[in-house]
Amino acid sequence: MAVKLRLKRMGAKKRPFYRIVAADSRSPRDGKFIELVGTYNPIVEPAEVKVNEEVALKWLANGAIPTDTVRDLLSKQGVMKKYHESKMTKKEGK
Repeated sequence: MAVKLRLKRMGAKKRPFYRIVAADSRSPRDGKFIELVGTYNPIVEPAEVKVNEEVALKWLANGAIPTDTVRDLLSKQGVMKKYHESKMTKKEGK
């Protein structure tokens, strides 16, 4: 099963609100997901992003592939940097 970290659209028409979720890549965009990772609200200025870093790092370490948008959001939150640093320390420890 290929797991992706992606956005699930919520909210009303013309007022989007997104959940960042870990989901099977074959499931529909707004369908069933495995675990909630965070939220993204593009309506407020500046855009509000809340990410549970532990959960995000767990899924990245287990091989989940983030979509381009989610990768950008995680990068701005510093999660991708922590993930790459943890990968480098594992490689150096071998």
